[in-house]
Amino acid sequence: MAQNENTNQQPVSELLQIRRDKLALLQEAGRDPFKITVYDRTHATNKVVEDFDNLEGKTVSVAGRVMAKRGMGKMLFWDLADRDGKIQIVIRKDVIGEELFPEIKKYDIGDIIGAEGEVFKTQTGEVSVRANSITLLSKSLQILPEKFHGLVDTDTRYRQRYIDLIMNDEVKDTFLKRSKIISAIRSYLNERDFLEVETPMLVSNAGGAAARPFETHFNALGEDFKLRISLELYLKRLIVGGLERVYEIGRVFRNEGLDTRHNPEFTLMELYQAYTDYHGMMDLTEDLYRHVAQTVLGTTTITYNGVEMDLSKPFERITMVDAVKKYAGVDFNEINTLEEARAIADKHHVEYEDRHKKGDILSLFFEEFAEEHLIQPTFVMDHPIEISPLTKKKPENPDYVERFEFFMNGWEMANAYSELNDPIDQRERFKAQEELLSLGDEEANTTDEDFMYALELGMPPTGGIGFGIDRMCMLMTDSAAIRDVLLFPTMKPLDK
Repeated sequence: MAQNENTNQQPVSELLQIRRDKLALLQEAGRDPFKITVYDRTHATNKVVEDFDNLEGKTVSVAGRVMAKRGMGKMLFWDLADRDGKIQIVIRKDVIGEELFPEIKKYDIGDIIGAEGEVFKTQTGEVSVRANSITLLSKSLQILPEKFHGLVDTDTRYRQRYIDLIMNDEVKDTFLKRSKIISAIRSYLNERDFLEVETPMLVSNAGGAAARPFETHFNALGEDFKLRISLELYLKRLIVGGLERVYEIGRVFRNEGLDTRHNPEFTLMELYQAYTDYHGMMDLTEDLYRHVAQTVLGTTTITYNGVEMDLSKPFERITMVDAVKKYAGVDFNEINTLEEARAIADKHHVEYEDRHKKGDILSLFFEEFAEEHLIQPTFVMDHPIEISPLTKKKPENPDYVERFEFFMNGWEMANAYSELNDPIDQRERFKAQEELLSLGDEEANTTDEDFMYALELGMPPTGGIGFGIDRMCMLMTDSAAIRDVLLFPTMKPLDK
């Protein structure tokens, strides 16, 4: 069994002092590890293991953190971990030398070392490096959690992610996959002539979504600003400017609660494409999800919490009205007035507010009865106009708009429109939003005059979509909570 200081009965304070004393001795001997600036590493640990047939008998140098120590006497066996894996380092006294071996033997679990030596397999078949030199690159002055119990307290894991990454390989794998997911999205869009751009995070008008913004004050200008809640309005300005296909992957901020699927700052990807509509956005979404899953996971079947979701089949497409009819047994095509909508809501115990109109109540029915059933990839289309202030009306039924939300696992994964490019209609929608704001809806939009000016210059027919990157990562890494895919999630202060 690997040895670790936590198995010792000495108080932690004494163990920490022993490490500092070891460092002091090294510094006195002129071997201060913190003065080393470069180490010539030739291979990552996993590459040595994977390419053993070509590397056997050859000299390599690897570097990483000592995670376990075994052996005694004249031979030591250490597990060395880097970002990509781990490998066993075999240290023999007769190879390292009589003078250095006692010093190396005192190195601790957690120390970061470089090891140069010959690649070979032990009698048990484990690919290893027989070290001819060991270089201490950083002395660990703290004690890692006991290896065989690991770091299991979730609060500590989120607050001290660096320890979580050291101790839990599956956590490291999650974030490596997250990086690959974002890279696959970029690659897909760049190959299709989309231009990646950056837009402001500090804005005077935080529009583009139904959310309450964080507010701050810019001292130099003496003005109040908000952190963006969406990427939409600036990206549409770029469509007006003629860039035609744009996207941005960036942080947005919403002053809302914390739960398994919400964090006040999260990663959003929005794209806008001129001369297409929400049907074009559905096709792109379907193709993009398949591409990312195949690229990152090697399959188009996603398994989350034991449930398989198949991306290879055509995604289901259903209107919001039909979804409510299917799962709640209520047909809003037969409901003509607000009074009728309220009556049916009362009958089904769906809570609503005085400001809610028929379309709002339809949306509440959908959330209450339909969302949880949408496990397989599903596009829910044609939302009521009341909840879609930036979306084109359906020409044949102006009470509804050309919008869809993409669902998997009962979660909203994306939101898309045929973008409203009629400036007269858009101003009326903003006016309706401001009326809601005056009635106490803190998530309502306000009129953005600069955006209105841009629309009045003329925006081509455009399809747009917003993807929740964190939820995509949750599904594709089988992670239970959004905090599991954020390196440093928002946490309540320890003193509260």
